[in-house]
Amino acid sequence: MRAVVFERYGEPAEVREVPDPEPSEHGVVVRVEATGLCRSDWHGWMGHDPDIALPHVPGHELAGVVEAAGPRVTRWHPGDRVTVPFICACGSCPSCAAGDQQVCERQTQPGFTHWGSFAQYVALEHADVNLVAVPEELSFRTAAALGCRFATAFRAVVGQGRTAAGEWVAVHGCGGVGLSAVMIAAAAGARVVAVDVSPRALELARRFGAVECVDATRTEDTAEAVRELTGGGAHVSLDALGSPATCAASVNSLRRRGRHVQVGLLPSPGGTTPVPMARAIALELELLGSHGMAAHAYPPLLELVRSGALRPDLLVTSAIPLAASPAALAAMGTAPGSGVTVIEPWA
Repeated sequence: MRAVVFERYGEPAEVREVPDPEPSEHGVVVRVEATGLCRSDWHGWMGHDPDIALPHVPGHELAGVVEAAGPRVTRWHPGDRVTVPFICACGSCPSCAAGDQQVCERQTQPGFTHWGSFAQYVALEHADVNLVAVPEELSFRTAAALGCRFATAFRAVVGQGRTAAGEWVAVHGCGGVGLSAVMIAAAAGARVVAVDVSPRALELARRFGAVECVDATRTEDTAEAVRELTGGGAHVSLDALGSPATCAASVNSLRRRGRHVQVGLLPSPGGTTPVPMARAIALELELLGSHGMAAHAYPPLLELVRSGALRPDLLVTSAIPLAASPAALAAMGTAPGSGVTVIEPWA
């Protein structure tokens, strides 16, 4: 098969021929019809993830068709249309038994713990626990956006953030996950303030439901701007980008007893990120992480998509072939972009 491969962190990847994967006993091989280009992939390429072993194929946000299934897979068969959370759970650890597959103690992640979906085929583990059926009316392009960014934003806004109608929600960073969060919060009846450096991203944020926008290139203190626009601060604030500056701004954006949700990965997982803890103590803030969404939690999200209440298809702003992927991956470091770019490996 053809796949995007890099052999050194931060150096150009290339498209080359590599061996086709084989399904494990509990796993499947999926023919990748579409896979999202995500900032998490850029972090992996830069060497920010300790699970990656070189040479490596990135990609974790995918949709496609089951090509082959292992002998102990019972729920899925060749020809099934599927997507998958970017956290693939083992299904048997205490966290999985509690229904918290997104923090599985023996999790695997395509594109991180093993070769991923910037390829024509990808192997996925524990298929009966992790695969999600893609309805016929949902395109593969749209379904590819669900596995990481949209599902992650859905759980961050609805589950971890506990967003309620009428509340103010601030979203710092309006790439794929941020715009997803804007759309989901607006659909929940919240009033959304979008913060970004890109006029195009802010334009899309308004299109997807933001009632206020803050251009970070024209505002010295974005947290103060959010507090002024919301009459004292947001009830919920998400760092959807993942940087020390946006993390601090998100916390500082909150009103008393507000809820910060950290969604964007920070550049140095082994390092430290300054957080304004004095404000967290004084205002009794909640500081929460959000790490994907378990496969069993997808039905309510899919029903909202099916009904038209949520439109993840509108987030897909471009589609590229596999050959264009290495350059697009590298460019995410300086221009994360707005919306979702989808790679189509068979194009």
